[in-house]
Amino acid sequence: MPSADIALVAVVVSLALIFDFINGFHDTANAVAASISTRALRPRTAVVLAGLMNLLGALVFTGVAQTVGKEIANPFVLKDGLWIIASAMIAGIGWNLATWYYGLPSSSSHALIGSVAGAVLSSHGLDALHWSGFLRIIQWLILSPVLALVFGFAWMTSLLWLVRNVAPSRVTRGFRRVQVIAAAFQAFMHGTNDAQKTMGVITFALISAGHLQTAEIPLWVKMAAATSMALGTSVGGWRIIRTVGRGIMKMQPINGFASDLTSSLVLLWATIAKQPVSTTHVIASAVMGVGAAKGVAKVKWGVAGKIVSAWVVTLPVSALLAALVYQILALLIYIPR
Repeated sequence: MPSADIALVAVVVSLALIFDFINGFHDTANAVAASISTRALRPRTAVVLAGLMNLLGALVFTGVAQTVGKEIANPFVLKDGLWIIASAMIAGIGWNLATWYYGLPSSSSHALIGSVAGAVLSSHGLDALHWSGFLRIIQWLILSPVLALVFGFAWMTSLLWLVRNVAPSRVTRGFRRVQVIAAAFQAFMHGTNDAQKTMGVITFALISAGHLQTAEIPLWVKMAAATSMALGTSVGGWRIIRTVGRGIMKMQPINGFASDLTSSLVLLWATIAKQPVSTTHVIASAVMGVGAAKGVAKVKWGVAGKIVSAWVVTLPVSALLAALVYQILALLIYIPR
């Protein structure tokens, strides 16, 4: 491989890992927001726990990575795949930083999927997109938060019935303990889904560069993506922790346990199905469902509306940004297609 291509591969992989790091403190903060809000864990302990569990989760599965790596477009036929991924990562990083700055829990998954699709469309047009795979991903992105909302409501309603005759102080003490386990499980499941998306785009880039002959994820890619996300998690996305942990509803340990377990099970389902979903919106929707079970007025629907708005706009905006970045790069640099 020419030295120029090696340098480009290094730049693209670095951009992907930067995206993964930002994803760590942008998205993974949601995994510990409830346990911090309910004082089940101290903030620093919660963030370190989330980082470790993310690292473990990211190394267990590869199905989501393979979906991202080959179901949006075919990296084996795109000669400019490195530039496509570079454009997508620049757009995704920009959007994630903007939403993090304003404390808005938008979806890194939406940003990544939208950015890759937008760069592919900008480069090769409608025919280059794998519409069946892309639309299946969109279906899961839409379905998963709805399931989390419904299951969160049902699970919280069941728990309230089960503890109806138990003293509130005992309920608080008991669920504060088990919430630690639920939070760890949620962080683990976040790693099984979110870190794999970056593994997928790195693999996409390596295939396009002729550096890989199959869609199997190399071990060094797994380790790099998992470590990058875990480091990002250890930094802590405190702005978004406040939004999810306190902005949607007033959390108690029983609420935190219900929302953590609900979102974990939805993420488990999606990971087994090898589909990338928005962990941000699964977790936020679970919190909304749990809050609604205690009474519709318990949910701060204004904050919830902002989250939903970000959910709607992130994918198309990131797609447009990536398309624009690709065209700018094409004007400045010769890109073989």
